[in-house]
Parts: sequence; C-alpha cells; structure tokens
Amino acid sequence: MGAVRKFWDPEGERFGLPTWPWKWAPAHYKTRDQLVAMGLRPHQPIAAQVMWDSKRGVRRAYLFDVALAGPPKARSAAQVASLEAARRKRRICPTCGHEQPYYLSTALKECTTCADGLAAAA
Repeated sequence: MGAVRKFWDPEGERFGLPTWPWKWAPAHYKTRDQLVAMGLRPHQPIAAQVMWDSKRGVRRAYLFDVALAGPPKARSAAQVASLEAARRKRRICPTCGHEQPYYLSTALKECTTCADGLAAAA
C-alpha cells in the first residue's frame, strides 16, 4: 500500500498535476494512446498523470480528459497526396525500379528479388 500513498495526490499539491498511482486514475482520464484507440485526439493540455515505480526509477504517464478530446483534424488534399507519394516511394526498388506490393526493407534497401541476386541471374 506504500506506492498508493506515495503517488496519491488528486489535488496536485505535491506533483503540480492531479496524480494517482498506477491503475487508480478516474475512468474519465485516458492516455494519448488510449484516446487514439478510441478514435480521438487530445485537443487540450495535460489534465493529470499516473506515476509508478519501476526498475528505471519513477515513471509517469500523462492523462487527458475524455470529455475535452475530439476527432483528429482532417488532412488537406495536399497532405494526403504527400503521404501517398512517400508511401509509394518506400515501395519502389532503386535497383530494378519496380514498385513492389510491400515496403522495402530498410536493411536491404532494395526488393527481395534484387537482394537475392535473382534479377541479375535472369
């Protein structure tokens, strides 16, 4: 029960933000990843935090109020086109110039056919 007392600060007097121990935060507070999983984005400042002890020291996760979160901002047509171009570039092999149905390995930097040497043999 020591960790509960150590990080129990719902008023934010000791840590500057309302703070709870791991898994003790109220249900209306979620992390950024939890909001993204719900299809939301935090359009607000950090509302609270969860803290816990680990082998690497005291860890924390910032929390956002679900009631203040909203849908992600819409991308413009130029942003969508730019993302599509970047994704396409990751599929084009610089050796053979063919577009692959998969992203090229960052270690190989070419398609698997070229990396295996099969294109040179053909």
